[in-house]
Amino acid sequence: MSISDDGRSALKEGEGEDIPSLIARAIDVSSHLLRMGRHIGHLGPRGPEDGIPTLVIPGFLSSDRTTLELRRFLARDGWRVHGWGHGRNNGAYEGILDDLEARLDAIRGDRRALVVGWSLGGVMGRELARRRPDKVRAIVTLASPFSGHRKLNNVWREYELVAGHCVDDPPVEQIPDKPPVPTMSIVAAKDGLVAQRAQIGLRDECDRVVMLPCGHMRIGKSRPMLRRVVSEIRTFVDK
Repeated sequence: MSISDDGRSALKEGEGEDIPSLIARAIDVSSHLLRMGRHIGHLGPRGPEDGIPTLVIPGFLSSDRTTLELRRFLARDGWRVHGWGHGRNNGAYEGILDDLEARLDAIRGDRRALVVGWSLGGVMGRELARRRPDKVRAIVTLASPFSGHRKLNNVWREYELVAGHCVDDPPVEQIPDKPPVPTMSIVAAKDGLVAQRAQIGLRDECDRVVMLPCGHMRIGKSRPMLRRVVSEIRTFVDK
């Protein structure tokens, strides 16, 4: 696997498709447990009231509590940050894009919003941006499996059990092609849940790819990684 100088994927078919082991998964998830204290705090909007409206969508089995530290860092950088407001993310369902669009309208006023999605939240965010590019300034995904076949991870069986549908037949169509807004994928290079191929995509699926030396959970919780995430977003997204 290689990444071209401009940050976009130069993957060939079949490269980067190694699914992390269950041991790697256990190590990755343990980093989440060590940072549970960062879930404490209010869940309302954060950041300056005149900041660019920003919607953060959590990953599978996660909630606005899980993304709290990520939202704190974005708020300190000047974004007006909101959680998705739908409790725990139990997977896709009929009407999810309607609900996300309603949430987007509730936070953005007459401005286009930045959408940041972690893991499954990024997959949902890309479809929201595809549906309403007039309302989305840019979409940034963190360790999101938006590309390749849908079993390039070691949690798909749990997903099917909780969501109630096959990963190959979701109630919302998932299209790997790039949404018609600026699109950046921030990849967890040491991910214990999702294969790199799924996060990186092919050349025409994303405008920019950034690799961070961390696992799936640390990308949205580790403070050194969050400083990098916010810096990359600041550079990529036109305020």
